[in-house]
Amino acid sequence: MSSTPLPGIGVRYDLTTRERRRLSVVAHRDGSRTLNAYQEDDPDACALSMRLTSAEAATLVDALMPAHHSPNLLSTTELGLVAERIELSAGSHWNGRLLGETRTRTETGVSIVAVLRRAEAIPSPGPDFRLSGGDTLIVIGTREGVEAAAVILGRG
Repeated sequence: MSSTPLPGIGVRYDLTTRERRRLSVVAHRDGSRTLNAYQEDDPDACALSMRLTSAEAATLVDALMPAHHSPNLLSTTELGLVAERIELSAGSHWNGRLLGETRTRTETGVSIVAVLRRAEAIPSPGPDFRLSGGDTLIVIGTREGVEAAAVILGRG
């Protein structure tokens, strides 16, 4: 699976199945999802496009992966929170700078709960964590806070 940031929209996730069928999901910033399936004979022609609310997307996930749910896990949408991935571009203003310098938590109230770097996950990075272009930051906060964090962290 690959992901592509869509500035101002969200993130698109693309998957090619074992049977060579193309699927994509656009995770919109408002929590909704768009599920797309492409024609078998023309992988650029969309055969199905369906917009799902965040609740509908969660129901679909439950149908696809019913064993994933644990009563000990909190559903962020039920709490009024969202979790998103924010990717730092290679030419990011924050490349080589400390996480604390972004002032993301102070300015937005959003928590950066992990950083994905290459094949490694760094949980709970502190303010002295040095960012690198290509890092993907996992953030949790209100919808408004996450959008504000995306603006701060998207600074080129």
